[in-house]
Amino acid sequence: MPSLDSKAPQIEIKYTQIFINNEWQKAEKGKTFPVINPSTCEVIANVEEGTREDIEKAVEAARKAFHINSPWRTMEPAERGDLMRKFASLLRRDIDYLSKLETLNNGKPVHDSVGDITLSANCIDYYAGWVDKITGETIPSGNDHFLYTRHEPVGVCGQIIPWNFPILMLAWKLGPALACGNVVILKPAEQTPLTALYCAALIKEAGFPPGVVNIIPGDGPECGNALVVHPHVDKLAFTGSSEVGKIVHKTSTKTNLKRVSLELGGKSPLIICEDADLDHAAQIAHRALYFNAAQCCCAGSRTFVHSKIYDQFVAKCVEYAQKRVVGDPYDKNTEQGPQISEEQFNKILGYIESGKEEGAKLQCGGKRANNTGYFVQPTVFSDVKDNMKIAREEIFGPVMSLLKFDSYDEVIERANASDFGLAAGIVTKDLTRALTLIKQLRSGTVWVNDYNTFWNQAPFGGFKESGHGRELGKYGLEAYYEVKTVGIKLI
Repeated sequence: MPSLDSKAPQIEIKYTQIFINNEWQKAEKGKTFPVINPSTCEVIANVEEGTREDIEKAVEAARKAFHINSPWRTMEPAERGDLMRKFASLLRRDIDYLSKLETLNNGKPVHDSVGDITLSANCIDYYAGWVDKITGETIPSGNDHFLYTRHEPVGVCGQIIPWNFPILMLAWKLGPALACGNVVILKPAEQTPLTALYCAALIKEAGFPPGVVNIIPGDGPECGNALVVHPHVDKLAFTGSSEVGKIVHKTSTKTNLKRVSLELGGKSPLIICEDADLDHAAQIAHRALYFNAAQCCCAGSRTFVHSKIYDQFVAKCVEYAQKRVVGDPYDKNTEQGPQISEEQFNKILGYIESGKEEGAKLQCGGKRANNTGYFVQPTVFSDVKDNMKIAREEIFGPVMSLLKFDSYDEVIERANASDFGLAAGIVTKDLTRALTLIKQLRSGTVWVNDYNTFWNQAPFGGFKESGHGRELGKYGLEAYYEVKTVGIKLI
């Protein structure tokens, strides 16, 4: 169902330069790149394009900010937490502007952008509460020794974030890094740099010392690679595709053995049991797949449905897909905005053609939605087989694949027969069955009778090629501190 009436406001673009050492700077090579509005395919602004030379400047600033006697390193933990809370409060203060800017650049419905910014502020607040609780331990030893551990910041952290949740991924990365006392060089996705640059201004306004947070827009092969291989970057965090994640992991070892955490792709199974309420299960499956225009690494993109309810479930999914409102992201009724780029748009349509060619049954959708912009109709395929491309590869678009199963031993084997292991879902009224399937699924997160719910206090990350390391919660801190053992001889 289309939403065609444009409600787009006029939005001033305030920041397009590189942010290093709390100062706005032009790119060293003098280049810029266009940022596109995916709803209209029009250029929003031209942004300074960071390259290797700009990364060098940022690393120098970050290292200075991390010096043992710097204001940042000598700051009381509580004061560091106060700065983080101030940043969170500024996100909330400017939520109206930020949500409109996020929607302009990313295309998600503006009410979803409001939700993302609220969650981002909450995440920063959550980690601000950890600053004085990152403690070591005293360890029993002989009578003539005092033995204990210290948790110390890793150092200069390079962080590369994706385009699907620009502000939220910035918060997930900055929160634990700053809580532990590190300094950061963050590269936003070249498709969506605008809100990250605005956040840089808020970080300065909050009072963070120069060099603690540096934000460098630029592409992956030049700017991102310079961050990945830099010998003075101590820790690297990357969120993106598994294909690029493998390159990042391998390339990062060329100059030093920096810590690397990766949050990568998925092809997550959602298992609909025969006892599930059809309406409730179809709603969960709909949200699991189409949330954020299905541009979500943990999207429930393989929906396994018990054969006893398969036909009825297909009909329900088609009903919900056909009712989904696609179009102008500033319209309050819109549920789905555009895909992020022409490249992604064409890739998704290519997967749809592949599904038809390989014998899946197209139940609805499958075409462009709207005359302009990168909009794709919510699409449902039935009769999908495990060996089909749409069932094996991450589409990152609104294409639902419905697969039939007869037994739970069978569905577990099929659900786990993937290179990915980011998330999974189960819909059932049977607690024993749910707990049994939870133990058997090879996934970093398992939702039961729910999907795409996140908590700042609970870790998120994947098995297998969905990455390693965890974000959020206490576990999210572990990648950002070193453990030092101290042994003192009592004399």
